[in-house]
Amino acid sequence: MTRIFYDNIKFRLRGSRKFLKNIERVIRNEKKVLGDLNFILCGDKELLEINREYLKHDYLTDVIAFGYSQGRLINGEIYISVDSVKNNAHNYKVSLRDEVLRVMIHGTLHLCGYEDMKNEDRKRMRRIEDKWLKIFKNDVGI
Repeated sequence: MTRIFYDNIKFRLRGSRKFLKNIERVIRNEKKVLGDLNFILCGDKELLEINREYLKHDYLTDVIAFGYSQGRLINGEIYISVDSVKNNAHNYKVSLRDEVLRVMIHGTLHLCGYEDMKNEDRKRMRRIEDKWLKIFKNDVGI
């Protein structure tokens, strides 16, 4: 089951059910099975605290994924900073909805086993994100 939670932010994702159904498609496409997947939308402050406490990183980021998967079963929590996503959307000149979906896909890909520490891995993830964004926009008008 996929769910979205909001932590101390006014932002609400309109059409969130469509977003979550599409995330489930990404998981199935990777030959994985959906377990419990929670998206927690928060602000920069909350995500920075998580980054410092759990990952020992002292910098802002837009998404952090914690996986509790076993084999093909995908379980996890994906924290998304709406503040950072808004900045990214502005900087890349894309809609906020597109950028939220991109980071949701990005976090999900991490739980499916993708890495992005190396440049070639980042490029691969970006290609996959772009592919899914295009599919979702064409199929359901997100």
